[in-house]
Amino acid sequence: MTRQAGPASLRSGSHRWAAALLGALLPALLMLSATGADAAGTRAADAKPVVTLSKQQAGKGDITVKGSGWRPNTLLMMLICGQSTPDRGVVGGTNSCANAEGRAVTTGTEGDFSKKMPVTEPPAPCPCVVHVATVTGEQATADAVFVVAGHPVAALPKESEGGRLAVLATTRLEGDSGILTWFGAPPSRQLVFTVGNLGSAPVKDPVFRLGTAHGVFAPQWEERQWRGTIESGRKAQIKLPVELTAGAHGDYQVSLKYGSKVLAEQPWGVGRPWGVTLFWILLCVVVPAAVFRIGMAIVDKVRPRTSRTPVRARRHPHPQPDDVTARLPKLRRAPGPAESPAAAPATTAALPWFTPDSAPSENRPTTKGHS
Repeated sequence: MTRQAGPASLRSGSHRWAAALLGALLPALLMLSATGADAAGTRAADAKPVVTLSKQQAGKGDITVKGSGWRPNTLLMMLICGQSTPDRGVVGGTNSCANAEGRAVTTGTEGDFSKKMPVTEPPAPCPCVVHVATVTGEQATADAVFVVAGHPVAALPKESEGGRLAVLATTRLEGDSGILTWFGAPPSRQLVFTVGNLGSAPVKDPVFRLGTAHGVFAPQWEERQWRGTIESGRKAQIKLPVELTAGAHGDYQVSLKYGSKVLAEQPWGVGRPWGVTLFWILLCVVVPAAVFRIGMAIVDKVRPRTSRTPVRARRHPHPQPDDVTARLPKLRRAPGPAESPAAAPATTAALPWFTPDSAPSENRPTTKGHS
C-alpha cells in the first residue's frame, strides 16, 4: 500500500531544505562580511590628509591649495613655513611660519577644500612647505613642498645622535576645573602623551617645552622636566602639568616641543569664569545702594531741627481735655459721718479759694441785718 504525502510531510521537507540552504550560505555570508570589514578598515587606515598645490614655486602672487581626506566640516589653518620638510615636519614650530599671512578654510562634507593664499617669505630659510593643520578636534597635519623664489636656503639642523623621541599616540588633556576656577582661578590640566625612543641610546630625564597660545598670538614656552629613563626602542607615558593665567577663557592651543621639534599640539577650550561676572554685577548694584543710603543719612543729620513740627502739635492744634485735667489740683474728699474720727485724715483739705478761717460756718453768726 502506497503512502501519500500529506501537508505535514510537505512542510517538514521544506523546512529541511531551508535549513540545509542556510547552512550552506552562512559561511559565505560570514566571509563576505569579514572581507568587507577588512576592506573598510584598510581604507580608513589608508585615508590620510593630502595637500596639493597649483604651483610648486612662486615668488609673489597667489597659489591655490587643495586638500582631500580630511574630516568633514573641520576648520584648518594654512601656513607657509620655512626650515621644514614633509619628512621632518616644521622643525622650528610655528615660529618658522608666516603666521600673519596664513589663511583659514573649512572642509566640505566630503573632507575636501580649495583655497587661495598669498605667497609670503617665512621668517626661517627654506626648504619650505605649505603646512596645513586642524585647528580644533583631533590633530591632523599635512605638508606640501613649496619653493619661495628669491628666499634664502639653508640646511636643516642635524638630528642629534643617540636618543630620539617621537609621539606615538594622540595627546589629551586630563583634569577638571574646580569651583575656584569659576571665580577666576588659573585653569590647570595635565598633558598626557606617549613617546617612544627611536634612537640608539637611552634618554634620561628629558626636558620638554610646553607652549600655550591664545588666538593668533605666538605660544609662550615653559620648560618641564620628566624624571625617568626611556630605553632605546621603548615607550613611556608622560604627564606634564599645564596652567594658564588667572581669568583665562576662550580657545587655547597647547604645544609640546622636545629640542627644536614640535612633537604635538592639543586644543583646549576654557570656559568663561561667570563667578567674576556675577561679582561685578552685584558690586554695581550694592555699591550705589549703599552710597544712596549713606547720603540720605547725612542729609537727615544736617537738616535744621527748627523746620520740624512736633507730631502732637500737628495732630492736636488745641489742648485736649486730658491735658487740662492733668493740670488741675487733686481734691481730697472729707470723711463722711459713717467714718470714724480716727480714720479721718490728720488735716482737712482746703479749697484753693477758701482759707480755714474764712470758710462759712452754720454756728457762726453773721452781721447781716445788725446794726
